[in-house]
Amino acid sequence: MPTVTLNRRALEQLLGRKLPEEQLKERISMLGTDLEKVDRDEIVVEVFPNRPDLLSEQGFGRALAAFIGSAPGLRRYEVKRSGWTTRIVKTLNHWPSAVTAVVRGLSLSDERVREIIQLQEKLGVTLLRNRTKGGLGVYPLDRIRMPVTFTTQAADEIRFRPLEFPSTLTGREILEKHPAGRKYGHLIASEKEFPIFLDAAGTILSMPPIINSHETGKVTPATRDVFIEATGPELGTLQVALNIFVTALADMGGAIYSMNVVYREKTLTTPDLKPTAMAFELDDARRLLGIVLNEKQLALLLGRMGYGLAGKRVLVPAYRADVLHSADIIEDLAIAYGYENIPEEIPRVATIAEEDALQRFLWLLGELLIGFGFLELQNYHLLSETEADSDAVALRNALGEHNILRKRLLPGLLKVLASNQHQEYPQQVYEAGAVFSRDAKAEHGIRERLQLGLLVCHEKADVTSIRQVVDALERGLGLQLTIQDGADELLIPGRVGTVFAGKEQVGVFGEVHPAVLNRWKLAMPAAAAELDVERLLGAVNKRLRKG
Repeated sequence: MPTVTLNRRALEQLLGRKLPEEQLKERISMLGTDLEKVDRDEIVVEVFPNRPDLLSEQGFGRALAAFIGSAPGLRRYEVKRSGWTTRIVKTLNHWPSAVTAVVRGLSLSDERVREIIQLQEKLGVTLLRNRTKGGLGVYPLDRIRMPVTFTTQAADEIRFRPLEFPSTLTGREILEKHPAGRKYGHLIASEKEFPIFLDAAGTILSMPPIINSHETGKVTPATRDVFIEATGPELGTLQVALNIFVTALADMGGAIYSMNVVYREKTLTTPDLKPTAMAFELDDARRLLGIVLNEKQLALLLGRMGYGLAGKRVLVPAYRADVLHSADIIEDLAIAYGYENIPEEIPRVATIAEEDALQRFLWLLGELLIGFGFLELQNYHLLSETEADSDAVALRNALGEHNILRKRLLPGLLKVLASNQHQEYPQQVYEAGAVFSRDAKAEHGIRERLQLGLLVCHEKADVTSIRQVVDALERGLGLQLTIQDGADELLIPGRVGTVFAGKEQVGVFGEVHPAVLNRWKLAMPAAAAELDVERLLGAVNKRLRKG
């Protein structure tokens, strides 16, 4: 978790009052952060990665002021129109998005500049995942001529003096000689052209996501007005990062101004600080927390966590990146109510513990496959669009590039093999995990099931080699399976078998299609099988009942 050093005097000014040290320690801990140290000058806290809005004195002070009742409720920020434009002319395929804003009327000091730099760095580490999800830059506005352009330029033609460097470098030299270039250069090093911001005079402002120009991108205590940009692969993530940054500057006394960000196919006005209205049922909170709340108490507790309330909808601040579901709001309600105030209750049931039958079956499958020479894998449930199968289920309002629920296990197994071609062959791997598919009869229209995926890869891998594994599982489980000709979009036609237990289809196996191997740049042939674990278990239980 990121550790943030907060100026105690600045935090107490934001709270509007000075708390006794013991009460300050207790309230900070109850807010949901790990307190490391409090002394006369500093407060050091560990902030959970899901709360990047707490990574500055201003954001932390805003949340704590609401929590202790000094300034409860939804914090609203006025956004004025600047009339200025950022033009998106040309971008890298993996770095296509940008959002911008202006904040005016700041009164900075060395301490305030430190706070700005700390917030910028901590957002880069957390929300922007070491800049893989984006980069954020801030510039003195008086050094810039509007409008601003976000484009790309040949790496060796880019020339400017990077921040805190003694001389001018080309874009490629920045990656080799500047500390930030060496640290983050891998994000763009393979490209022939690098991203840059230009002002109306053609002056280079920065080379995102690496470094600002020393002449146009260095904020000092003399700076009064700033231009802010965030660029990267995911527009939603960048919008949240910009919202967090500009609201922190507004809490320093600045006034927020929006800009028009003009893409080829659309125009955005950023930042957008309107709260999100999320449907919420009070009965859900009562049921999950086991406490009795009325509408008045709900409004009070929501206010302590910085929310607003409009009818049956909770107003979520635009700078909160962690509120994705009503369960997140209920968790905040528990924090506001106080976990220490929720009465302990022993369930009025008596049970005898027993290992789950499905888990026992998974253990048995694992023992069999390890005995056959397979290595177990555990992959993520989410894939990127380039890795996913057709008709896979996409997440709504996803913040990252891995936004597709996996429909089957084979793509993940192939990805692992593609990353391990330097290892010895044969390679035999398996995974037992959840897969997701569309089903109108299921809750939310998505069906989740447990699947077993097998993959063998060596120079002689074919349908026979994977059939032998399926046959061995059949004997190990004491089943009688039947095989019929089948078809599968990832397997070679004519070399596919469909597996049945009685009349119920339980899986498929076959040789991986050469086009699929080429997609993953696999040089060796491969054969795979995918089996429905729950249907296999049902077949085993049916055999046991028959004796």
